[in-house]
Amino acid sequence: MFAIVKTGGKQYRVAPGDQIVVERIKGDVGSEVSLSEVLAIGGNGVPLIGTPLVADAAVNARIVQQPRGTKVIVFKKKRRKNYRRKRGHRQELTVLKIEAIQTAQSRSEPSAPTPSVEPTTIESGPAESGPAETPA
Repeated sequence: MFAIVKTGGKQYRVAPGDQIVVERIKGDVGSEVSLSEVLAIGGNGVPLIGTPLVADAAVNARIVQQPRGTKVIVFKKKRRKNYRRKRGHRQELTVLKIEAIQTAQSRSEPSAPTPSVEPTTIESGPAESGPAETPA
């Protein structure tokens, strides 16, 4: 079973047991988080595709680390104008270990069976059509 989740403006394909690196999520190392923006679930039978999200679906994950990414240097220069700007950026990241994918069926408890409704048929008279054609 896999799910496609959206976090930090990006989409990730995850399965139980996977580790993914996403943009920073608030929480301590070892705490459990729930990703509720599930776009699709598949892998066992008919896939569930959200419009835009799958109703009552979530992905449970545990925070493994809260590192920072590598430094990216942004350098701007305009020649012959004595204009130079140097800036750096380090993205704050979160490493998540996916534990479970929950759907509406796995969250709900077994309930009483719904009563079945017999389909009704509408009877109509003979179909009216134009003049009968005879084969020649």
